[in-house]
Amino acid sequence: MFDDISLRLDAGRLLLILGPNGSGKTTLLRCLAGVIRPIKGELTCAERRAFLGHRTGLKAALSCRENLGFIQSFHGRSRVRPDQALARVGLAGFGLRLASTLSAGQTRRLGLASLLVSERRIWLLDEPYASLDDEGGALVDTLIVDHLEGGGTVALSTHQRMPDIGAEPIRLHLCANRPENH
Repeated sequence: MFDDISLRLDAGRLLLILGPNGSGKTTLLRCLAGVIRPIKGELTCAERRAFLGHRTGLKAALSCRENLGFIQSFHGRSRVRPDQALARVGLAGFGLRLASTLSAGQTRRLGLASLLVSERRIWLLDEPYASLDDEGGALVDTLIVDHLEGGGTVALSTHQRMPDIGAEPIRLHLCANRPENH
């Protein structure tokens, strides 16, 4: 799917992956996350990563607090408690609400809260602005800036909103993969 991609991401940097639908943005992020392996070449990353995709991986039958508590215990203890993460993403008071009752934007915010409780230095974000209003988009930008300033690294794909982080990201443009005619 990809030819000759070579990149290095240092702490405090944002990789912006751009391209039309079907160009491989999600596939590349899944490769970076270790969810899929490249057929050729290699991926070297000593750090553990947090991946937030189109589907947040949250359990509908669990409350917001239970979802974040599970993620936190899975990734190891975090300085950020579930209720603090919920408040940070605009979901204060939602701790006991079932994830199944959330709107699409609220579900996205809960996914963002999962990044805060996982405390991973590398965030891989696939269309993080999806289902969010302008205020939610600004929240994503703020979370990214805070993460980068704390020494984290972010790779994100988008074709909706461009991140407003005050610094120039590394840009990777993917072209549409066109199947051959037979």
